[in-house]
Amino acid sequence: MSNSGRVEAFSDGVFAIAITLLILEIRVPEETGHKLTEALAHQWPSYLAYIVSFLVIGVMWVNHHALFGHLAKVDRTLVFLNLLLLMVVAALPWPTALLAEHLRNTDDARIAGVIYSGLMVVHALIYGGIWWYVTRRRQLLNPRVDVEAARATRIRFNLGVLVYPATVGLALVSPWAMLTVHGLLAVYYAFNHLAIPGSEQAKPEGAS
Repeated sequence: MSNSGRVEAFSDGVFAIAITLLILEIRVPEETGHKLTEALAHQWPSYLAYIVSFLVIGVMWVNHHALFGHLAKVDRTLVFLNLLLLMVVAALPWPTALLAEHLRNTDDARIAGVIYSGLMVVHALIYGGIWWYVTRRRQLLNPRVDVEAARATRIRFNLGVLVYPATVGLALVSPWAMLTVHGLLAVYYAFNHLAIPGSEQAKPEGAS
């Protein structure tokens, strides 16, 4: 199997659906008049959860795209690892809605926060596993990618493997702080991308 473009295109579709489902989870109030304004204001936890999760999924997609930009081909193992990653991405709208629904209730928010952060832990582990796998299987990388430089990014880019488990504990103390940390992590990963020597030229075969 060598066509990484097909795998990336399928992945893009899953990311697009997941990020769209986030807004569909926000209920349209049935109230009218001045009560409509109150009902809209009452839904502020949904807006906050939406913004954070939109950033999270958006940055996931950006870095997923960057990862595939370093590949020349894919193999069967990588395809299945990628499917596991997409399973987590597709599931994210559900804990987002759960957290938004219960954010005002401290006890319920803790449970929702643990589920939300737990899913992020799974994502970090799978993504780290994918990057470890492709840098170990150098034949999957574009020949112009510096393999040793790529391997050197493993620890730096896998910060989430250490931080996300901490957010599970943080959710038990302060769901608000937990959600803030996830937003900050999304910003961190937006700038801490997979910059590897040769990345400007390293494109899959057939890419434009």
